[in-house]
Amino acid sequence: MSDNAIGRFYGVGVGPGDPELVTLKAARIIGEADVVAYHAGTGKQSMARSVAADLIPDGVLEEELRYPVTTGFTDHPRGYYGALADFYDECSQRLEAHLAAGRTVVVLAVGDPLFFGSFMYVHDRLSPRYPTEVVPGITSLSAATAAVATGLCRHEDTLTVLPGTLAAPELARRLADTDAAIIMKLGRTFAGVREALRQAGMLERAVYVERASGTSQLVLPAAEVDEGRVPYMSLVVVPGLGLRDDAAGRAADFARLTATTDEGEVPPPSSVGTVHVVGLGPGPERWLTAEAREVLGRVGHVVGYAPYVARVPQREGLTRHSSGNTVELDRGRLALDLARGGEDVALVSGGDAGVFGMATALFESRKAALVDDPGYAEVPVRVLPGVTAAHAASALVGAVLGGDHALVNLSDNLKPWEVLADRLTALVTRDVVVALYNPRSRSRPETLGRARDLLVDAVGPDRLVVVARHVGRAEESVVVTTLGELDVESVDMGCLVVIGASSTRVTDDGWVWTPRSVG
Repeated sequence: MSDNAIGRFYGVGVGPGDPELVTLKAARIIGEADVVAYHAGTGKQSMARSVAADLIPDGVLEEELRYPVTTGFTDHPRGYYGALADFYDECSQRLEAHLAAGRTVVVLAVGDPLFFGSFMYVHDRLSPRYPTEVVPGITSLSAATAAVATGLCRHEDTLTVLPGTLAAPELARRLADTDAAIIMKLGRTFAGVREALRQAGMLERAVYVERASGTSQLVLPAAEVDEGRVPYMSLVVVPGLGLRDDAAGRAADFARLTATTDEGEVPPPSSVGTVHVVGLGPGPERWLTAEAREVLGRVGHVVGYAPYVARVPQREGLTRHSSGNTVELDRGRLALDLARGGEDVALVSGGDAGVFGMATALFESRKAALVDDPGYAEVPVRVLPGVTAAHAASALVGAVLGGDHALVNLSDNLKPWEVLADRLTALVTRDVVVALYNPRSRSRPETLGRARDLLVDAVGPDRLVVVARHVGRAEESVVVTTLGELDVESVDMGCLVVIGASSTRVTDDGWVWTPRSVG
């Protein structure tokens, strides 16, 4: 301790419970401390202190930081989180008194200090003013995975760490969108967690771990746990399947494995399922058609680009297969495979699936699959219409697509710029309104600017332009401008850009419309 300098502040992870899992660095810093602080629950001994008890020097100053409340119930005027905020303010003031006096202060943390740890809140308050170091510790996640002794993630598996305090429907949705999961903060929430696991189709492979690495460690199938005796220091491990190297392959493998007989043979399906290609509309749930809602409410599988799959409510019996934005053909093949195995599948798109969506990708996948196996011709396909982004944008401003119009994908990923430029020029010079999908992305920042310059040269700068952003959503906005004034830098993939005809007009009260008649 120095009388001439401010103290040094440490957050030290002491691991998940076994004292032998404390790191050498953590042990050294604890042994050199002037002050050792630790959090404790109401009516309980500090677990962090008990783990590090043999490392705390004799005569060291100790600060027990005891929570005023550890449940969501309190009479504090600002509620539970208000009570905790006041508590962390008080903790910080107590520790700051030592730091200002030049003492080295060590705050012990179970697991890792910055992983769901109480140290984070005093760190936020004190680290800007005092020299601070965080010593990582082995997390309960790592200890629980070791206790289960099964690979958590393989190949391209996605791992999601979730709090058990989420509402069961939301927790089920997030579980269904991941390959592997850790669910923390159990205790009184376990009944809802188990229900979410059941709805997500993960309960049978979920493992409950209590007090990981400690002397009272308990490992059980999550389906067999007595929900009335689950302590806070417990979590659920859901290992990923990790069967194949690609996400679509893993999903297909899982569907096949769950249909195997005791002898391990895949029985022939009693019937072939149907692939329903579903347009979800541009965003609002209210724009989903009744037909689409009925199909999504009964199919066994939903396949699609992750943000679109996330828009489908999770329910019992539904398996979700999410993927990235550049594997449309793989998604189509997965849907066909699942249906051929007897499953009803929804292959989802934003807007209308037949407008730059998954319907075309499915037919491309089907064509390729038929080359290898004519049996794919037996799989029924239904394409369900949806509200298109272009027509939703037109309705937002009035009727800009009220006359002849064309929908053009401005991406040049699947067609050369020369073809795109020729089509745009032909359309605008023949006075056809043009709605531009995918106008500008981070990988194609120049395409919209090139198109604007091309069209200005073709028809002049005065054509009306509508830029509609996130139509139907909370962040919806619209700008009415001209080709010459179009701010290309303000446009992104959340926008749809409409180039008007020479007859397109704006009313005095701001409506944009194109007459049906010509001349």
